[in-house]
Amino acid sequence: MWWLLWVLVALVTLFSCLDVWYFLRAAAVLIRAWFQTPVWDVTAEQVLGGRVLPRDIDMCHMNNARYLRECDFARFSLYMRNGVLKAVRALGASMVVGATTIRYRRALCIGEGFQLRSRIVTWDEKSFFLEQRFVSTKDGLVCAVMYCRQNVVRGSPDKILQHLCKRKITCPEFPEDLQHWINYISASSQALRAESGLEKKDE
Repeated sequence: MWWLLWVLVALVTLFSCLDVWYFLRAAAVLIRAWFQTPVWDVTAEQVLGGRVLPRDIDMCHMNNARYLRECDFARFSLYMRNGVLKAVRALGASMVVGATTIRYRRALCIGEGFQLRSRIVTWDEKSFFLEQRFVSTKDGLVCAVMYCRQNVVRGSPDKILQHLCKRKITCPEFPEDLQHWINYISASSQALRAESGLEKKDE
């Protein structure tokens, strides 16, 4: 009986200190993507299905934070199936989210099904830029759309794609709305550097 008590204490401690369900879901998504058909076009759109569950809601619709959480899992699947994750590991690099912006157009209600459509739109010397759309299976409406800037650490998108494709890949053009967002990020960064006095130190 004592060992059951110790197991219970260990589980309570684990679930209190870590977001265990996040890591379990991430592992399940990666394992599923591993067994799915590879997607050889790195810019191809990939689709994950989902449904709004009781744990996802506030006021009977999907909590705004849950959208970002679902986008995490969709990116894991995207990078696993198109080979980017494998290339990142082979090059000893890593990727972190540098910025996101999301626009909510209509609430996803409890029990409502949706498709999360993710794609790499373009890239620059430091980052991949992704678009992720939540599309209702009820009427096909785009209920939310997010842009994500995925920074590459100890590497670059060009190196990753050359390792993956064995040739130089031409970077797609930046859509106008994405370029506006990138300009905002740059302006915000400059303002924060000036506020903290970093620009004067650089001079």
